[in-house]
Amino acid sequence: MDYKACWDYQEKLFNSVIEQKIKNRDLPDSEKKQTKNYLLFVEHPHVYTLGKSGDEKNLLVNEEQLLEKKATYHKINRGGDITYHGPGQLVAYPILDLDNFFTDIHKYLRFLEETIILTLNDYSIKAGRSKGETGVWLDEESKVTARKICAMGVRCSRWVTMHGWGFNVNADLTYFNNIIPCGITDKAVTSLNKEMGKNVNMSEIKEKLKKHFSELFEATLI
Repeated sequence: MDYKACWDYQEKLFNSVIEQKIKNRDLPDSEKKQTKNYLLFVEHPHVYTLGKSGDEKNLLVNEEQLLEKKATYHKINRGGDITYHGPGQLVAYPILDLDNFFTDIHKYLRFLEETIILTLNDYSIKAGRSKGETGVWLDEESKVTARKICAMGVRCSRWVTMHGWGFNVNADLTYFNNIIPCGITDKAVTSLNKEMGKNVNMSEIKEKLKKHFSELFEATLI
């Protein structure tokens, strides 16, 4: 799905949850409506996105080169720096009212990371966290072989979340050569198919992600 079209759809759902929360404030308990929660899975055409705290210098190509690569570029309202999305990368956008779960954004990010870590463990790949850097990494403690397999950036307002993760499953990693991913200059990126030496079934990995996500958040997916 086109990145901007999906972003607009996210905003629509995000705003609808916030609107319901605002309405609920003025209603007696008996009339308050439960806010909805969403988990979107999507793959995008080639696109680079820059978070509100990012530096445009981390995009290493100009407009003409973007056209040559059939890629687009957007400045967006999530946290984090620059990242890439494209075919073979599984992007997830949880739009959750954290009042339904827990009101702790750091815990929320750790749960998103843990969803990926547990899923990678299902493929016998040990993953972890790099101190001070959001996302999921392999060999995270090594100065030589540390590499990022999943980037994360979220927005949260009134405890409602949007944006999420970009998990390199069968992604074309050459597109990362056009940016300084997340503004980090000394670590590489990788993908699940690169680590395993073969492509991974996307439907299969979605089911694993949903299982771990629902268990961590104590949520029922319907």
